[in-house]
Formats: sequence, structure tokens, C-alpha cells
Amino acid sequence: MPDVAVLAPRRVVRVAAAVTAGLGALIITNTVRDSETKTAAAVALTGGDPARAPALFRRYGCSGCHTIPSIPGADGQTGPPLTGFSKRIYIAGVLQNRSDNLVAWIVSPQTFSPQTAMPNTGISEKDAKDLAAYFYAH
Repeated sequence: MPDVAVLAPRRVVRVAAAVTAGLGALIITNTVRDSETKTAAAVALTGGDPARAPALFRRYGCSGCHTIPSIPGADGQTGPPLTGFSKRIYIAGVLQNRSDNLVAWIVSPQTFSPQTAMPNTGISEKDAKDLAAYFYAH
């Protein structure tokens, strides 16, 4: 007859492993779902495509001045870090954080703050919408 004292710890370990695996799967599923929800909301809010943003950050030089989340090499120190942008109340301290204001700021920052160090890059409104979508999705 098997020794119950030996089998019980094995059973506890198996149950604990199953619970841990289940919780891990739940967390991953919820994280993916949250990310998809944030992305869909960002697209609806801005009319932009956040998937186009990484290439645009490089093309327009944004990553040279700003630290941008999840963008390799975007570790600039001249401008403010753009991590958690969607949670901010103001854009550059001068505009309410709304998608239309963000797009307008990206296209022509000196219109709103003539002394800003952020240059007019010549970015189009369509590309600015893609960048805005990225910020609201991350």
C-alpha cells in the first residue's frame, strides 16, 4: 500500500504547478486583451495606425531626442521621455492631452509654444496621427 505521507506532498506540488500555470495563462490572456483593447481605442481616437509609428520615429528623428517605450534605440535625452503619455493631462505643458491637440503639436509645435526646443519636422498630419495612435496605445 502506498505511503500517504509520501504521496500527499507530490499531489500538492502538482496542484500548485497546475494553479500557477493557469494563473500565468490568465495573466497573459488579460495582458494581450488589454493591449488589443488599448490599441483599438487608440486607432478609433486618432484615426492613425500605431504599427506604422516605429518607422516614423526613426524617419523623423523623434528617437534622437526622446525616450520612447518599446522603440529600440529611442533613448534620447533632449526632450522629455514619452513613456506613459496617454496618462498625462497636458502636452508640453500647454495643451490638453487630446488626440487632435497631440496631432497638431506633432505637426507644428512652435505654433503653440514658440520657445519650444521641438523643431517643426515637416511631418504630415497622417503620419502624426500614426504617432499619436502609438502613444495612446502604449
